[in-house]
Amino acid sequence: MSESSPAVSRPGKPEKVRRHDEGTGKLAALLLSPTLIVLALVVVYPILSALRESLYTSGQRLDEDGFIIEGSQFVGLDNYAAIFSGETGERFWNAFYNTTFFTVTCVTLETILGVAMALVMHKAFKGRGIVRASILVPWAIPTVVSALLWKWIFQSDGAANALLGTEILWSTEGWQSVLSVIVADTWKTAPFIGLLVLAGLQTIPDEVYEAAKVDGASPWQQFVRITLPLVKPALLVAVLFRMLDTLRIFDLPFVLVGPNKESVETLSILAYLEARETRYGPAAAYATILFLYVAVVAFMFVKLLGADVIGDKANKPNKPANGRRGRRKASAAGKPNDAVEGLVGAVGGKTS
Repeated sequence: MSESSPAVSRPGKPEKVRRHDEGTGKLAALLLSPTLIVLALVVVYPILSALRESLYTSGQRLDEDGFIIEGSQFVGLDNYAAIFSGETGERFWNAFYNTTFFTVTCVTLETILGVAMALVMHKAFKGRGIVRASILVPWAIPTVVSALLWKWIFQSDGAANALLGTEILWSTEGWQSVLSVIVADTWKTAPFIGLLVLAGLQTIPDEVYEAAKVDGASPWQQFVRITLPLVKPALLVAVLFRMLDTLRIFDLPFVLVGPNKESVETLSILAYLEARETRYGPAAAYATILFLYVAVVAFMFVKLLGADVIGDKANKPNKPANGRRGRRKASAAGKPNDAVEGLVGAVGGKTS
């Protein structure tokens, strides 16, 4: 019985080497396809529909002969042009200012209070679990329910006037309605920033602070040179989410103060009021402008401040840092050892 001859490779045709990750791309596409289909239905399709609707006008109108006609008519960019002219333009710029003012003011206050909450929740003390739960309760309450609670507080005979000893009409036009929205929004959403910052604080090793204390760093220097640089990624993501959420603010001022209030009217409220009057073209134009505003703010925030939203920076190899300038960059990137070295140099500590 003859032995089988060994396989001989054909000349000119090298053997194909199979990669270890071959076929994973098709599997990933297959697994992600349901999610992508859902996103296309609930995100892409509504955006395209709103863009199309903003180019049309609907409802009853008179034609050239004086007859009433119904249906949609293509008007191009007339809906956008009408937003920036006349009384409509004044109302739009007022809503644009209110939206921006609420975003800047509320997010700033929420960031300060959220970081303070995170620092309190991070400390080890008796009853810390109860404190954490109580701080996070406002975030768990739905926004409409929260607005109703604060509406009762800001009534003419509510708790706010009782504590202040005044009779302020909080739901009328003026600074008091603006203040009530800021207080209610800050109370509800500051715990969200505190929760994300707390998650960042828990990733910082205790040895970093112990080494800083040995080198004579004050609590303020530890906060500025260690805590802030190391929680910067989590803090920037939290601030970005809150900015995008506040730019679309609708339910809180609508329920707390009410519609058609110039002092608290936002772009979302304008779009809703136009849609309620069946003016879907102008409503879609307002919504499109708000969408572009949110997209521009998110893009500028990510590019200018470097918010690592999708985690690309964590996957990139770090370049070697040379000299004091390189150590400062590494400290800002979130490396505990380099942060301690920068802190030691700042306070004049001695290293062995």
